[in-house]
Amino acid sequence: MFIVSLSYTAALEEIDVRLAEHVEWLEAGYAAGVFLASGRKVPRDGGVILARGERAALEARLADDPFARAGLARYEITEFIPTMTVDELTAVRERLPA
Repeated sequence: MFIVSLSYTAALEEIDVRLAEHVEWLEAGYAAGVFLASGRKVPRDGGVILARGERAALEARLADDPFARAGLARYEITEFIPTMTVDELTAVRERLPA
């Protein structure tokens, strides 16, 4: 599983111009089963996406984000193993490697 931290590299006015396209891109990620949660940072200087799958595929998906294509954000990916979750996220729990 991955935590993706987006940091805006442009003014919010530029972000807002591409926001509808970005939301469509997010919706496609949810439909593909890659994204589990997402939202704005507070203060609004970027966003966070909780994702699953293979890292290379995630990196390719992030490169296709309208924010990335327009050079409006940078992305930091942190991989982690979700060994404990709330009941609603049981399906994404993993065991530590032996």
